Amino acid sequence: MSIESEVLNWKYSKFIENKNNKFNKDEIFKVLPKSYMDEAYSAVSSWDNYSPTPLISLSKLSKILKINKIFYKDESARFNLKSFKALGGAYAVQKIAKDNKEIVISTATAGNHGRSVAWGSKKLALKCKIFISEFVSESRAKVMREFGAEVIRVKGNYEDSLNECINQSKQNNWQIVQDVAWKDYLLVPKLTMAGYSVMMKEISNQLNDKKITHVILQAGVGGMAAGMIAGITRYLDHVPEILVVEPENAACVLESIKSGGIEKISIKKESLMGGMSCGEVSLVPWEILKNSVNYCVTVSDNYISKTVKFLANSGFSKEKIVGGECSTPGIVSLIGISNDEKIKKKINLNENSNVLLFGCEGDADKELYQKLLTE
Repeated sequence: MSIESEVLNWKYSKFIENKNNKFNKDEIFKVLPKSYMDEAYSAVSSWDNYSPTPLISLSKLSKILKINKIFYKDESARFNLKSFKALGGAYAVQKIAKDNKEIVISTATAGNHGRSVAWGSKKLALKCKIFISEFVSESRAKVMREFGAEVIRVKGNYEDSLNECINQSKQNNWQIVQDVAWKDYLLVPKLTMAGYSVMMKEISNQLNDKKITHVILQAGVGGMAAGMIAGITRYLDHVPEILVVEPENAACVLESIKSGGIEKISIKKESLMGGMSCGEVSLVPWEILKNSVNYCVTVSDNYISKTVKFLANSGFSKEKIVGGECSTPGIVSLIGISNDEKIKKKINLNENSNVLLFGCEGDADKELYQKLLTE
């Protein structure tokens, strides 16, 4: 079966419109000021071995879907950490540490954020404690240990590991560097999001005056999605249609957008997209997402393996791309929407559209990546 005939059968799971959409630049900058983003870019771009990650044209996929351009921001090699999260946690560690060599850094993670925090701590010779759930692979844990972090495994899911991190950090006076916000814990998540916005600064330089009409943003707790929306507001001269994509089993942003307030959901089954398997949207990102997102879409795990293979084998582009499980939902949702003429028309997706997608990780979990390639 050809790739074209294969993907023309793909479907999304759920799709909703945000009835509360009223994009307001001033409100977004109140949450994440321009100065935060500009300072993050200045800092990150001065780090050793910094270079912008590629913006790849998925030319073969755009031809299949009859879309003008599909751009894919490939984060698979970011600082050799294999994820966009290298930009957030490490930058927040640098800002919080302020040359204090005595503090102990702590965090909870599904994998990539912890890798960034561990790397940032190692660069500054800081002790680091990382809490992971029983669902985080040993492959991911090993990498964090290689950066010198102490990895503490907690029974239960991500939320359980976060609660344990908060409790032990309070008891031991450790400094939490978390990409999730809660009451009285807002600054560090903002710094993390500012780090993520570096991607949009790079994209603005890479587009060569091409206008993005649609952007699809992955969401777990919402930090990356909100950071990109703030980056769009700061660095692009127009606002595209903004879609957020989540695993169907962990659609906390969709459910919150639907109700108009933060909804905590119970995850009955963990998604293969482990870094996006989150039950509650974070407080700071929500302040941006609630009025800025146009549409929410969810996808199943069914197409992850095939998408990983198509990326790796030049099925969607001239280049061979290493895209991990959390790099797939933007592509899957775009294909699903393109196969639904009613929704496609609703969001004005057509032969003149230029779509921006995020390949947010490479083979960050080597064992899982190899398994997906061979399934």
